[in-house]
Amino acid sequence: MSDTSPPLLSLRGMTKSFPGVVANQGVDLDLRGGEIHALLGENGAGKSTLVQMIYGVLKADAGRMLWRGQAADIRDPAAARALGIALVFQHFSLFDSLSVLENIALGLPPDDAAAGRGNRNSAAGRGNSIAGRARLRDRIHAISARYGLPLHADRHVYQLSVGERQRIEIVRCLLQAPRLLIMDEPTSVLTPQETARLFETLRQLAAEGLAVLYISHKLDEITALCRRATILRGGRVVDCVEVASESARSLAARMMGEELPDADLRRPAAAADAKALRLQVTGLSRAPAAGVAGGVALKAIDLAVRGGEIVGIAGVAGNGQDELLTALCGAADGRPGDAGRITIDGRDCAGAGARARRRMGLAAVPAERLGHGAVAAMSLADNAFLTAFERRRLLKLGFIRARACRRFAAEVVAKFKVKAPGVDALAASLSGGNLQKFIVGRELGQAPGILIVAQPTWGLDAGAAQTIRVALRALAERGAAIVVISQDLDELMELSDRIGAICAGRLSRLHDTRAVSVERMGLLMAGAGDDGAGVATVATVTAGATTESATETRHAD
Repeated sequence: MSDTSPPLLSLRGMTKSFPGVVANQGVDLDLRGGEIHALLGENGAGKSTLVQMIYGVLKADAGRMLWRGQAADIRDPAAARALGIALVFQHFSLFDSLSVLENIALGLPPDDAAAGRGNRNSAAGRGNSIAGRARLRDRIHAISARYGLPLHADRHVYQLSVGERQRIEIVRCLLQAPRLLIMDEPTSVLTPQETARLFETLRQLAAEGLAVLYISHKLDEITALCRRATILRGGRVVDCVEVASESARSLAARMMGEELPDADLRRPAAAADAKALRLQVTGLSRAPAAGVAGGVALKAIDLAVRGGEIVGIAGVAGNGQDELLTALCGAADGRPGDAGRITIDGRDCAGAGARARRRMGLAAVPAERLGHGAVAAMSLADNAFLTAFERRRLLKLGFIRARACRRFAAEVVAKFKVKAPGVDALAASLSGGNLQKFIVGRELGQAPGILIVAQPTWGLDAGAAQTIRVALRALAERGAAIVVISQDLDELMELSDRIGAICAGRLSRLHDTRAVSVERMGLLMAGAGDDGAGVATVATVTAGATTESATETRHAD
């Protein structure tokens, strides 16, 4: 579509307010067919609110939307889909117990969905169901083949890797023949190889005339993929730029309103080599948690971290990261078949629960913000108390020191630039990125000797991510031992001193980060074995299930 023709979608003066917060104010945006357009902004800049208005999840307070030059009343997601707007959410909306075909059928319009479900209450219905499922299966395989998104329609979702699950969401959207595809942080859970494959698909879609609105905090991806970028700050559009004339650094500066400060995240040479061993894990094996679908067993994990170093553990989601963090933090009771030993500063942790390990100097940041990292219905001050009451002395004679809790929470809010009305704000009222800053800041504010942190900068803008990374390095330089568990391989390559990958509950040997390639780490994340001789045995990795195969080998380097 030429730049002289009407835009596919135009937003004019879009405004949306919530109690005490103006999320969007007078936003204008034009999206054209055939382009991949980036939507950028710091945490709390209004990106999610704007996308939810485009997709009909939220109703604008003011402003209008034009679809191909004509007024569009997008009252709900069904109206958005009817126009040709599709949204791939950051968090997948799939049923693990259903097949790929059944999950796709549930997301299609009623007439198409009936082909996948059918009416099984009669013989005729069963016949129609079989025929309908066959047609839908053929359509799924045709779309998969056309866009390089391989899927097996009859496999169950719980058997699939995260990358395969994302393909389901994309294929489900493409089956509706959309004209605009919105993608929210699509590579946050993908390996480098899966990311490259996704980019090929998006470029092919754009070449066929589809418009793509792409939201990501990974600015290197924006410069590699997008044509234009609209930048929000404080709910307003502050720039719309040609990406070809920008760098990741200049885009970050436009988002923040100031230059991103330089930071050397590498440790000084030999800084940790002579320091004491602070965390040691030997032969750690854990059975999957009872009653947890898709739980992953940990298998003979060995890990040693000295004071002053940051060890990175990469991996695709669902390969034992949560189980490893839980085991290290003492948040789960032992089960039959468990084995191995964990020591903190030379002290055996056998029988020591989460509170006892915190007394020993361990702190943790879980991957799940609400529910694990913070209680949604409690204030920031109360959430600060939950994990810091002992190390920050927030209790006295059995009574909560409310003023001390508020001071500590205010300290975290100020230091990590958390956007919140105050420390009495409920955790649920914060954007995901701002809540993440608060949780990380709360744990760092306790000056732990050992820190286990999962996804430290997930969903954070460039400035906030840099602040967190600098704070982690400063903590390590003060003698702490840090384990960072993350799906963001680029971040781990920048931040960690040694790095390994976890797959199907097994941890590879650790490598000097300066001496290992991104490609090799990507293979290890995807299930390639690491035998120390440079040969990798490929495994078919699933979320919660792995089938090893010796039929294919490749060199890891």
